[in-house]
Amino acid sequence: MTPTQIEGTTADGFESIRSLFEQNMHRYLEDKAQLCIYVKDQCVVDLWAHPADEAAFDGDALINVFSSGKSLESIAMAWLVSEGRLQLTDPVIQYWPEYAAEDKARQTIADVMRHEAGLAALNQSLDPRDLHRDRLKDNKIGAILAAHPTQYRAGGAEARRDYHALSRGWIANEIFRRADAQGRTIGEFFETEIRGPFNADLHIGVANEDLPRIARLQPVSIGKHLRYSAWPFAKTRKTHNNLWVLLGRLFNFAWRALLSPGMRPKEAFKDLPIIQAFNHPLIIQGETPSANAHCSARGLARIGAALAMGGTSQGKTLLKPEAWQALHAEPITRDMNIQTSFTQGGVAYFSQDNMGPGAMNQALNQGREGFYGWMGLGGSIFQWHPEKQISIAFVPTSLHMLDLVNERGKTYQAELLRCVDAAK
Repeated sequence: MTPTQIEGTTADGFESIRSLFEQNMHRYLEDKAQLCIYVKDQCVVDLWAHPADEAAFDGDALINVFSSGKSLESIAMAWLVSEGRLQLTDPVIQYWPEYAAEDKARQTIADVMRHEAGLAALNQSLDPRDLHRDRLKDNKIGAILAAHPTQYRAGGAEARRDYHALSRGWIANEIFRRADAQGRTIGEFFETEIRGPFNADLHIGVANEDLPRIARLQPVSIGKHLRYSAWPFAKTRKTHNNLWVLLGRLFNFAWRALLSPGMRPKEAFKDLPIIQAFNHPLIIQGETPSANAHCSARGLARIGAALAMGGTSQGKTLLKPEAWQALHAEPITRDMNIQTSFTQGGVAYFSQDNMGPGAMNQALNQGREGFYGWMGLGGSIFQWHPEKQISIAFVPTSLHMLDLVNERGKTYQAELLRCVDAAK
């Protein structure tokens, strides 16, 4: 095997995080990865790792962060609040009247952001070209979403939450471009309002000139993951959890998914398999904010620092205080195959109080207490902690599909909390 090279810097007091990063990169089924952490306005950890023969990879490489991008779309919606363009409690139809079709007239923006829109799984595959900015503005996707019927699990209001893995970003993008004074998409918003002003390398819809900067995703097959999880010695096992833990969680997750419309297999994009689609230029250059943001860990942690500090960092205001409050307000805990607490702005809040019964609920929250944000399929994490004024981003190219709540990345969060508490 090609040896892994670790590069980057850590501030005094955070050396243990570098040691953990080196250990994990050598131990787990990793390829390339970035880890960046801010404490207040200071970048205290800026690390990246790669096979020694692939030195072109660095801290500025762009990687698809999958559902960690959901927090970016939440930031975009909160920015509209900051600009006085909408309130998160407003009905969607206030900005998008056609959305009233098929019994959607009473939905609020907060309902959409909490994964309660009833559109978790669409009844048709989308043409990837329709996700490009020119066709978005021609309402190609908007017309499909507006006319689409809702589908919920049985059980009333408490069962309305269903993970909108792809569709939440498509709906949010349609609301955003209608409410924005310039009619921009979320991708254009990040291009003009975030990347330059905040020096945050975040892309939703990658331009031609940035395509060479993308580090390709490397999914770890389920069979390989299970095979390595069966290794009996924890210190040399190549996966975070052992085989028995994985099988127990998979059984529970699969059983509950059978009851969830949004978790049933669908072909999301015409003629493209769902995971490998995200390595395809047609998808990379389109806008699926919920699953197709290409970012560096540096960019995510930089913008997370502003969120950890009440909306302003390094003298630049991302969100006004009232918009920051709106983004983090009204967390409601409901079942979504696992128990989740989402604010009206659509970011998750992690705490002991949200755990509920079961190992999966505990695994989701323990070691993340006090953080807001979310995580991405296979490994990425983008979260911030306002009380301790810290933000963290972990962005790997190796997708551990069975790491269902991103526990290998959570090890960095737990160690970060320990370091910050030790410094007091």
